[in-house]
Amino acid sequence: MEVIKTDIEGVVILKPRIFNDSRGYFFESFNKKEFEEKVGKVEFVQDNESKSSRGVMRGLHFQRPPHAQAKLVRCVRGRVLDVAVDIRKGSPTYGQHVAVELTEDNHLQFFIPRGFAHGFAVLSDEAVFQYKCDNYYAPEADGGISIEDKSLGIDWHMDPMLAILSDKDKKHPLLDDFDSPFEY
Repeated sequence: MEVIKTDIEGVVILKPRIFNDSRGYFFESFNKKEFEEKVGKVEFVQDNESKSSRGVMRGLHFQRPPHAQAKLVRCVRGRVLDVAVDIRKGSPTYGQHVAVELTEDNHLQFFIPRGFAHGFAVLSDEAVFQYKCDNYYAPEADGGISIEDKSLGIDWHMDPMLAILSDKDKKHPLLDDFDSPFEY
């Protein structure tokens, strides 16, 4: 596994070693020992999967402490633009984001530490998205920032105003109207 650093410390892209032959391919999608050696200690406790169609945007979500979650995400079918936004008060990169295209062909994974809002836009006809979380989901700890927040400077590769959003995601505040529960 190759670890690709981003402009925000702790947010990394993981590129697995792919073994191709006439039968198809094989790769190790997660190895705890190697992950902890190259990225850091983590104890994933929950795996999630979503299926979405073109134009769907999910996010920008987070769980408030003490239910905060780090996530390791990947797209196993289709293509998504995946985004992590730093929402840690006092961080030198507060409000900045990292975006990466995750596809069924590139097999990239994206690690998002606690203290970041996370979301994605579906760029293919359909996408199946998987993520590992290091804490259990707690509905009472749900939080979010608006995907439509232009101040974040995110190029979603689609118009967020035309996106298919959940009712919950339509109500998230802008970053400027948000009081983050995370400290740097």
